[in-house]
Amino acid sequence: MAAPSLPVSIDELATRLGARLEADLPGMDAQVQMAPRYRARKTAMSISDRDCREAGVLALLYPDDEPHLVLTVRRDDLPDHPGQVSFPGGQREAGEALPETALREANEEVNLSPEPVRLIGALTPLFVPPSNFCVHPFVGTLDHRPDLRPTDREVGAILHVPVAHLLDPETRVVETWTLHGTEIDVPFYRVGDYTVWGATAMMLSELLACVGDAV
Repeated sequence: MAAPSLPVSIDELATRLGARLEADLPGMDAQVQMAPRYRARKTAMSISDRDCREAGVLALLYPDDEPHLVLTVRRDDLPDHPGQVSFPGGQREAGEALPETALREANEEVNLSPEPVRLIGALTPLFVPPSNFCVHPFVGTLDHRPDLRPTDREVGAILHVPVAHLLDPETRVVETWTLHGTEIDVPFYRVGDYTVWGATAMMLSELLACVGDAV
């Protein structure tokens, strides 16, 4: 079977996706599709009325023959969430706008210069109970492949993933895992040797729904 492809340039994708992000978002209807079973209640995902810490993350799209997405992998020797895949991003600092947080953290984590990044919109914020974070995802584009490297002690690897691969239904898998002593059905995206699950997969699900609408 031929590898899937996304027959659209990054400029076309940025224009169409930016317009899609300005309309009503799929929101939690898309996020819940990739939620572990114990998180599959929309009330558990909403940031409304939360006394939470705020974070900004960046979904960065760029061209490399076709549109790609940047993800990061936490180092395997970390005490918290070792080996998990996420978007570049982190906690908001005092006096900082959330889009600035996403760009600053991406610079600190993967050496992404913020100046050439074009922010085209935002996805639906998501509450992450284990860390008590309200995570605000922003979508940005570049007109070239960035020269990235891990520049934070928590980042073990950087993934450059074709968007078409993520849109391929065969990339989405559901397995039964034992989490906190309970067997739970967990949907995830398979990216090479990595699994993208949890909050990252939920935000990614909404991004992919918007991309699918845009192209």
